[in-house]
Amino acid sequence: EELVEGVRYAIGFPPIRAILVLVALVSLAGMPYAVLMPIFAAEVLHGGAHTLGWLMSAPGIGALLGTVYLASRKSIYGAGVRVAVGGTIFGAGLFSLGLARGQTVSLIALSFVGLGMIVQLATSNTVLQTIVDDDKRGRVMSLYTVAFMGMAPFGSILGGAIAHRIGVPATFLLGGV
Repeated sequence: EELVEGVRYAIGFPPIRAILVLVALVSLAGMPYAVLMPIFAAEVLHGGAHTLGWLMSAPGIGALLGTVYLASRKSIYGAGVRVAVGGTIFGAGLFSLGLARGQTVSLIALSFVGLGMIVQLATSNTVLQTIVDDDKRGRVMSLYTVAFMGMAPFGSILGGAIAHRIGVPATFLLGGV
């Protein structure tokens, strides 16, 4: 009964619903980039383990920069804009990665992927914890966790199936859109 009440509350409050849908969409369409990275390193960049290591490090650098930016914020004001801009940066980085054919451009694009991802997801988490009623916070945060962590495996399966049909770069372009 409490779970149903939490779902009704989240669906009935448009800002919460919008954030959860965006997090689920980013997790489903965007997060599969990580599982496709070995194929991208080998088939697009014609590299090996060293190239893959660089590619997997670049989003972390972007995420670190995003974290420093978020830590410098003094209040939650403007958080809605940060959620939207973070999602847009994430998508643009992924789209750029789909167009990239060189390692340098790929690393820059992946840095933006990491930056956008952390800004969007961390700010979404903060907004949810701030606007949700105290007695429903745990339930709504469990929905956030399902939207983020629960959709990622389905996104990986979907991303792999799409990449098998249209190729990894086109899958990145589609995920970025």
